[in-house]
Amino acid sequence: MNQIGSVGTHARGGARWLQPVILLSFAFAGVLVPSVLLSPWTGAVSAEEPRFDVMEATIPELQAALAAGRVTSRELVDIYLARIAAYDQQGANLNAISAINPRARATAEALDAERKAKGPRSPLHGIPIIVKDNYDTVDMQTAAGSRSLAEWIPATDAVQVKRLGDAGAIIVAKSNMHEFAYGWETIGSLFGVTRNPYALTRNPGGSSGGTGTAVAANFAAVGMGSDTCGSIRVPASFNNLVGLRGTQGISSRTGILPLSHTQDIGGPLARTVTDLAIVLDATVGYDPADPQTAESVGNIPTSYTAFLDLNGLRGARLGTVTNFFGPVQDASVVGVFRRALDQLRALGAEVVDLTIPNWPALFKDPLEPYFVLSQEFKFDLNAYLADRPTAPVRTLEEVLASGKFSTHETVEPRLRNSQSVATLDTKEYHEHLARRTTIKRAILQAMAEHRLDALVYPTVTEKAPLLNELQKAESITCYLSANSGLPAITVPGGFTDDGFPVGVELLGRPWSEPALIKLAYAYEQATRHRRPPASTPPLMSSQP
Repeated sequence: MNQIGSVGTHARGGARWLQPVILLSFAFAGVLVPSVLLSPWTGAVSAEEPRFDVMEATIPELQAALAAGRVTSRELVDIYLARIAAYDQQGANLNAISAINPRARATAEALDAERKAKGPRSPLHGIPIIVKDNYDTVDMQTAAGSRSLAEWIPATDAVQVKRLGDAGAIIVAKSNMHEFAYGWETIGSLFGVTRNPYALTRNPGGSSGGTGTAVAANFAAVGMGSDTCGSIRVPASFNNLVGLRGTQGISSRTGILPLSHTQDIGGPLARTVTDLAIVLDATVGYDPADPQTAESVGNIPTSYTAFLDLNGLRGARLGTVTNFFGPVQDASVVGVFRRALDQLRALGAEVVDLTIPNWPALFKDPLEPYFVLSQEFKFDLNAYLADRPTAPVRTLEEVLASGKFSTHETVEPRLRNSQSVATLDTKEYHEHLARRTTIKRAILQAMAEHRLDALVYPTVTEKAPLLNELQKAESITCYLSANSGLPAITVPGGFTDDGFPVGVELLGRPWSEPALIKLAYAYEQATRHRRPPASTPPLMSSQP
């Protein structure tokens, strides 16, 4: 029988982090496995190991094991917690987790009982997941990586969190993120720096780097992130994962701490396209509190899993965006991408080079994608906090006055820049918004003229930077999707010779997520580029 021995707090980066000490004992197929003592702040795990291996287990595989009685959801929670204990603050010291859900095990027990009595609610019934620290959660703090919001617990769950709960998913933990999601790294005053599990001296990408690291390290079955300009897709690329930025309006942003009301979107990061499709089914659709989602009505399929087609690349026509191959690129990364193009061709796709006309005029400066969000952030954050009277700070100005934020060059200057914005009623701001329509039309016109099903390009054209280096804006291709509102999916494209993951991104027309899933699934299944990081090996040495 599982028991909670005690609950403590762990000081880290000036914050207090709830950490349960858990005594685990597992029963699988009638075989009692001796207890394992976990201490998340010491990482102590006995040599006696669980007999169920969650490593790289997909949601369907976990459901099959649950249905067969080989494992329970409560046991899955404990096994994932064991991995967090072993590798987040000890071992690889990934520093990806911001909070452990104190109700995860009780929720799992209730779902186990429900499964026995009624059967599963959905493919997510009893499946442990990770949620980024900018999603409102009633079980854990929502701090967006900032000490200014440490230990604050909202009164309601974000809409996507509620939908996941309604589907039977279990939030086992929340993940670190770049402070206020305002960067491509994962650095914050509440926790410090998150590490890339494939190269511990490297950046995991951002701002959803904690989710990317956690899912890559098998801390849960799947995770939720948010993307304003690459914050899902860059961590997916650097962590050998699948990540989707959907069509703007596909899913609710209610309860996600905002960076930009015109550009934010929440969505999954997963180890497989199948898992991503299952999470999409549970989270997308209309939310009356988010008017943007009204456009999703009539554009959501019965299930995205219907588009998992092994032959999905046969006859497809893809355009390689040559504009992206500029001065900031790593030859080994581009080499992996070129091999991926050859693989796409071998799988039946026709790949043509494509130059989007008037590119310099559309994207005058590589930092331009930051302009709109830098203008909107103060007003959006202030509105979010105004609706949550229990929050410890009420405005961005109060955040800055508190001194409880990172002074790192990727955090403080950006916060102060946004605070200096007096109004959104400026000619420059409105011109930038109008340019988005021009960008979208240019992309769609190029796709129409070349009869393309999707564009294809590297998610990032350089390797993950060292922890003390900044991500070069010129190497990020996020803005093609983010500034147009068009959907884009990143899928593992292979590794450089020195072991760095490289993501391949596919971008489609509005509401073409089914087509993108079809293309990505066919590529994923044929190439099998996903592999777990060596820094977080299984806690068990072999299968029973």
